[in-house]
Amino acid sequence: MSDALEKAEAAVAKAESNTDALAVAMAALELAKAAQAQQPASTCQHQHKPGRSTGEWLGIGCAVCVGGIGLALGFIAVAIAACCATGCFVILRSIWRDYLNSK
Repeated sequence: MSDALEKAEAAVAKAESNTDALAVAMAALELAKAAQAQQPASTCQHQHKPGRSTGEWLGIGCAVCVGGIGLALGFIAVAIAACCATGCFVILRSIWRDYLNSK
């Protein structure tokens, strides 16, 4: 019978220690709840810019494409002008040489 009594006393002691651990766990849980309840109050105070919409990104993309095509056409025009100027200089040099040789 004393063996059963010792087991009972051990169970009571274990239950008491479990109760203390449970009380500590509940206090930690309440502390976490209180901290979480206060968290939204500390949000940032500056204003966030809204992101660009799909239409704005499409507009930017179209503007870049049109600008790129315009730039390419401008470079082609410069290349054509350079070829024409070179041709004119070659022709004028030939005419000038003929003029000097005819004298």
